Amino acid sequence: MSFHGKDIKIFAANASPETAAQIAKCLNLPIGKSKVGTFSDGEISVSLYESVRGSDCFIVQSTCAPVNKNLMELLIMMDAMKRASAARITAVIPYFGYARQDRKAKAHDPITAKLVADLLTAAGANRVLTMDLHASQIQGFFNIPVDHLLGVPVLASYIKKQISGHGDEYVAVSPDLGSVTRARSFAERIGCPLAIVDKRRPKPNVSEVMHVVGDVKGKKVILVDDIIDTAGTLCNAARAVMENGAAEVIACATHAVLSGPAIERISSSPIQKLVLLDTIPLPPEKRLSNMTILPVAPLFAEAIERIYKDKPVSPLFN
Repeated sequence: MSFHGKDIKIFAANASPETAAQIAKCLNLPIGKSKVGTFSDGEISVSLYESVRGSDCFIVQSTCAPVNKNLMELLIMMDAMKRASAARITAVIPYFGYARQDRKAKAHDPITAKLVADLLTAAGANRVLTMDLHASQIQGFFNIPVDHLLGVPVLASYIKKQISGHGDEYVAVSPDLGSVTRARSFAERIGCPLAIVDKRRPKPNVSEVMHVVGDVKGKKVILVDDIIDTAGTLCNAARAVMENGAAEVIACATHAVLSGPAIERISSSPIQKLVLLDTIPLPPEKRLSNMTILPVAPLFAEAIERIYKDKPVSPLFN
């Protein structure tokens, strides 16, 4: 791949080394020479072993668990590059931690997603490249450009090949009201109808009642969400559609946080297949036999190339 103008460099901190290596391979580039470690007292140390003066630098780092450590690694690496006279620094964040703290849910709450946006900008980020922010309005928290990639095109492309023209046998289901737009886009891409799981608590201390809006009887259900954290919402939705006559359940999600009881819940749920993107590295103990993990590196690599060449990123949404 031939690039114009100043050179482009891909760097990785400790959260996403495999994704960074795959992105660099897609671009036919080496990974930038650097080291991110810790001092004996736990402070993070960053060393750059090559010049970045005048370079277009992309740092690949998901701010997943351990969230604060990974965030600080990213901030310190950006500061090092800014002080080394990098021409432009792009924070490539496949999974943006703290995105769910995007508003005041109750009095005296912080808006931590805004704080993280300010930290990234202050540390030296000239732009941010991320995927499936929990609330797309977070883009407005930044005073720098934010390129917001979507996971649905990757997931839908895979599922469409799997169902091979039998879209009428399937129905895309949003596991809650917050994912309706995402599930509708997914349904349009694979050519199937849409249903919604509506959960309500009739009164305090009474368990939630799950209502399925749409016809799932005899259908193969595909649950579509952005994040699977403790998997409570997803597994409850899977049971609800099965109780309403669904033939089988497949689940798709962009970010596999999988904290707390998530693995146990998924293992005991009716979900037969779980399709995830690798925005968050999954350790072996969190990998189940029914999981399919798709790479995001090709999509991020194309976005990086477009950013570098000053081309629009919007075609990647299709």
